[in-house]
Amino acid sequence: MSRYARQIAVPGFGAQGQKSLEAARILVVGAGGLAAPVLQYLAGAGVGSIRLVDPDCVDETNLHRQTIFRTEDLGRPKVVAAMDAMRALNPACRTEPHQAALDPETAPGLCDGVNLVLDCADSFAVSYILSDHCMTLNLPLISASVTQMAGYAGGFCGGAPSLRAIFPDLPERLGNCAEDGVLGPVVGLLGGLQAQMALAVLTGLQPSPLGRLVSCDAGGMRFGGFRFDSAPEPKWQPGFIAPNALQAHDFIVDLRDHGEAELIREDARRLPVEAFGTPAGPRPATGQRAVMCCRSGLRSWQAAERLRQVWDGDIVLLAAGD
Repeated sequence: MSRYARQIAVPGFGAQGQKSLEAARILVVGAGGLAAPVLQYLAGAGVGSIRLVDPDCVDETNLHRQTIFRTEDLGRPKVVAAMDAMRALNPACRTEPHQAALDPETAPGLCDGVNLVLDCADSFAVSYILSDHCMTLNLPLISASVTQMAGYAGGFCGGAPSLRAIFPDLPERLGNCAEDGVLGPVVGLLGGLQAQMALAVLTGLQPSPLGRLVSCDAGGMRFGGFRFDSAPEPKWQPGFIAPNALQAHDFIVDLRDHGEAELIREDARRLPVEAFGTPAGPRPATGQRAVMCCRSGLRSWQAAERLRQVWDGDIVLLAAGD
C-alpha cells in the first residue's frame, strides 16, 4: 500500500477509501484534453478498472492540451495510446479500450457493469445521451465542458438531477476547440476537477459533488458554483436516436446543407430550422414520428422545439456528424 500511502492518510479517505477505488469500474467517454488529467489521476489513485471510449487518433493539434500523449503517438488510436500511458503509470489499473463513438445504441453496452461515468467528450449530443442513460440507471455522471478560457464541471444523476434539469434551454451556438480555440491549462483545471469529483463519489467523501456545478473563468481568474439538488426535470425532453434506429415510416428532416453531407436517407427532406414553427410549415402525418437530423444535435433540437409549437406528436433527434 506504500504507493497510495499519502492519499490513505487524508482524513475521511483512509484504507476503506482505497478499497473502494480498487473495486471501482468506471467509464470515461472521450480521450482528449479533459480525459488527460482524469485518466492520469484516477489510474494513479488506484481505480481498479477504466473503460475508455473514443473514435479518434492522436493529431498534432491535440498535443498542447492532451498531455497524456507524446509526439511518437501521432496517428495512433487515442484509446490505445492512453491505455499504454496508464499501464506505464500504474500496471494494477485494468484498462479496456474501445475505439468507437458513443451513441444511443452503444451507450447501454458501454455503461454496462460500471459504477461511475465521466463525460470527457465535450460533445453536445454525447452529454445528453449519457445523462439520459445514467438517469434511467441511477448511475452517477461527472460531466464537463470547456471552450477558450472558460468551462464547468458538475455531478449529475445517481440520485441528483440530470444535465437536462440544469441546461434545459439551448445555447445560440455550440463552441468547439477547433473553431473557438482553447488553452491547455483551462482544460487541465476542469479535467482535474472531474477527477476529484470522481474520487469523492467513488469513496463517499462529503460533501458529495452530485448535485453540484462548478464554473471556471480562467481569463478573469474566477471560480463559481451552486448546488442544484432540487432542480426539476423539464417536462419535455427530446431524446436522441442512432442512425440505424430510423424506421420505415419516419418523417425525416436533414437540417444539414448540401455542402455538409449527403442526405441521411433518400426519402429525407432537406430543410432549414426556420421552416418549422408556423401553421403552414411542414409537419408529419398523423401517427408518424418526426426525426430531426443535423451534425451536432443543436439544429435538430432547435427545429424540434419549433415543430412542437404546432404539432404534438413524437419527435426525436439524430446527431449524424458531417
